[in-house]
Amino acid sequence: MHAVVIHEGALVVEERPTPDPGPHDVLVTVRSAGVNAADLLQRQGYYPAPAGWPVDVPGLELAGVVTAVGAHVVEPLLGRRVCAIVGGGAQATHCVVPSEHLLFLPDHVSWNEAGGFAEAFVTAYDALVSQGLLAPHDRVLVSGASGGVGVAAVQVAHTLGAHVIAVTRTPEHHDALRALGANEAITVEQVDAIEPVDVVLELVGAAHLSLALHVLAPFARVVVIGVGAGARVDLDLLALMRARSSITGSTLRSRSREEKAEIVALVNQSLVSRWTAGAWRVPVAATFPLADAAVAYDYFSRRGKFGKVVLRVDEPTPLV
Repeated sequence: MHAVVIHEGALVVEERPTPDPGPHDVLVTVRSAGVNAADLLQRQGYYPAPAGWPVDVPGLELAGVVTAVGAHVVEPLLGRRVCAIVGGGAQATHCVVPSEHLLFLPDHVSWNEAGGFAEAFVTAYDALVSQGLLAPHDRVLVSGASGGVGVAAVQVAHTLGAHVIAVTRTPEHHDALRALGANEAITVEQVDAIEPVDVVLELVGAAHLSLALHVLAPFARVVVIGVGAGARVDLDLLALMRARSSITGSTLRSRSREEKAEIVALVNQSLVSRWTAGAWRVPVAATFPLADAAVAYDYFSRRGKFGKVVLRVDEPTPLV
């Protein structure tokens, strides 16, 4: 197989042995793989892969076709179109995936969209529902709403009956966010002026959270899953006490196989049927061939994009 490999901070495409699936795993022939902030951090040496996953092949999500199954996999999975979250190794032509971590693709979904679905929508659903206890009619504030998880969170919250307030640095994507279900689309400077919110999905970090803490409704829940704009914030504990609010944080990558299986099962039950019915969109900002992973990472680093950045595996990738 061919894989994107981190070598002293650089990205190269190398030939590696194609892995064999374990007893309860499957081998997916990858057709697309999303790029996420975690990949950039891993490239910089700050976010190592969990034990059991490739240490130098990045990638947390993929889409493709099941082409081999482990000896103890009983479900008929060969030939199925799937997508999945993984602990690493997705940016390759082949990847081993626990069979219980698979999401099944609707027929109408393209590979490019599928490659950007799993990490964004599983993360958004887990943060909003499992961690944030989202309820119908809650007011939800989504920071960094134009990114991959942000556009997923806007759609999930809207579909579950919440009032969604999407926050971005600039207004250029506000119309697109309203089309996805945002009731309000505002810039960071406007956060202080909104009515109190019940749930904050914090995708940006300290710079935005400092503002959001001033608009918490009683019993509000703040879920932090991104810290690109800073990981430390001054916290007014008296304000938190008065609002009787809670703050939690969440990551998916480091969770156990069993924990990931639980959230994937919930997403399969709650979201995939709606995906089949056309309820979800995966806006794709740009796609790049696997061999151009370094270019894709540079593009991902830029401000102003809307939606996911996806690597394509269209054909055998030349060595570089």
